[in-house]
Amino acid sequence: MDKYGLIGFPLKHSFSMSYFNEKFDAERIDAQYINFEIPNIEYFQEVIEENPELKGLNVTIPYKEKVIKYLNELDKDAATIGAVNVIKITHSKKGKVFLRGYNSDVIGFTQSIQPLLEPTHKRALILGTGGASKAVFHGLKKLGITSTFVSRAKHNKETITYEELTPELMAKHTVIVNTTPLGMYPNLDACPDIPYDCLTTDHLLYDLLYNPDQTLFLEKGKAKGCVTKNGLEMLLLQAFAAWEIWQE
Repeated sequence: MDKYGLIGFPLKHSFSMSYFNEKFDAERIDAQYINFEIPNIEYFQEVIEENPELKGLNVTIPYKEKVIKYLNELDKDAATIGAVNVIKITHSKKGKVFLRGYNSDVIGFTQSIQPLLEPTHKRALILGTGGASKAVFHGLKKLGITSTFVSRAKHNKETITYEELTPELMAKHTVIVNTTPLGMYPNLDACPDIPYDCLTTDHLLYDLLYNPDQTLFLEKGKAKGCVTKNGLEMLLLQAFAAWEIWQE
């Protein structure tokens, strides 16, 4: 039986295991999907060595960047982004393991947000600077949108702080994407600290979170007449893309 799985920590809110195991049952695929909740990336080697049936892995927080040093090769998108959320595992006839990293987040995000984009959507604010934010930046770039990262601290010239979000900046950047965990269940009363009173009907708010389906970030945007969307479709689309990568 083939094995697939997910590495990350913690994994109690993981969508992938139920999704893939239901898929395997429904389509009568002789495979199983397992959660590998590892407290440190150094345990990654053990997961690979102790599970020779593994054909593929998903990678989630906090290992999308840390796992790269263990891989043999990255595809073009993953190399550009600097973050991996899919690993294809192949074995040579001599039993040597080859690990190739991909980023299906960029595929899922791009396909999910594209139908909502209007000609006025030229600039974006990306809230957060973690691994998922890099996939969002790359996806928006592919769609012709220039992005600026927003963080609590200033990391580089491409990043501004929440305190620097003036009404002028908010008016220019009509796409706002939340890649932070703020507002995720059970912390329903949390949201990114942006000036919500500057939002207009021209703004598109996209939240990578999907639990709850309507975060406070999206609620505040909806109250201002913004177009809003959560990350559930992106999650499904990146899972479809991961399965295609493993079957190539």
